[in-house]
Amino acid sequence: MQSVFSHRHVIAADIRTQISTGRIKAGERLPSEAQLASHYTVSTATLRSALAVLQGEGLVEKIHGKGNFVRYPLGRITYVGGGRSTKAASAAESALRVSVRTTNLQAHGQLIGLLRVSANSPLTEYFCLSDDGTSPHSLARIYVPHDLSPANLPEESPCFNCIEARLAELRPPLAEVRERVTARPPTPEEAATLRISSALAVLSITRVAADNTGRVVEAALLVLPGDRADAFFTTHHMPEEKRKSG
Repeated sequence: MQSVFSHRHVIAADIRTQISTGRIKAGERLPSEAQLASHYTVSTATLRSALAVLQGEGLVEKIHGKGNFVRYPLGRITYVGGGRSTKAASAAESALRVSVRTTNLQAHGQLIGLLRVSANSPLTEYFCLSDDGTSPHSLARIYVPHDLSPANLPEESPCFNCIEARLAELRPPLAEVRERVTARPPTPEEAATLRISSALAVLSITRVAADNTGRVVEAALLVLPGDRADAFFTTHHMPEEKRKSG
């Protein structure tokens, strides 16, 4: 008798083949979990375990209240130290758009330490969610002191860099940017927002930017799904003779 482990991988392989051969097309809804369990003669728990394998591979996404759908090909997200850019996996993909939700709030919790401000200091949060037209790609929470927040930031933008450009209009030039990159499981809220499996790791980036007086003018918390994210950092070394002459 085959084990549950074997059953789920046989089922996942069969559905994966149907997706790769085009029998089930991108954007198409899979049969209900009850129908699939009956078709493969397994329990609902085993069927869900098989779907979890495909969700972890980024082939299938579960939309609450609607069912399981075949994902469209995923565009790669490339995070470049100090910034962010995207590169689509194919020319047929829609350009990424970023929706922005602006909220005024008071500093609390980790924001106090990240922005080096006292509790209840006025801040502005920009919650940014990128979308390729079919599914979410990544999210970011950007925090700035309220006196540096631009007025009337659009609710939609063509890219994160455009948002960063608007935020830079009121702040002084940056003197230091510190970034911490970790891989971790998504929170339940992140998994639901990005429509990814809770078993899929995300790339979590905390970026803190300060001006030449040492004041922190921006703190950003970025979350990139691990199945489509790369991070690149470049260090420029000063020649020995230049260091001595300086």
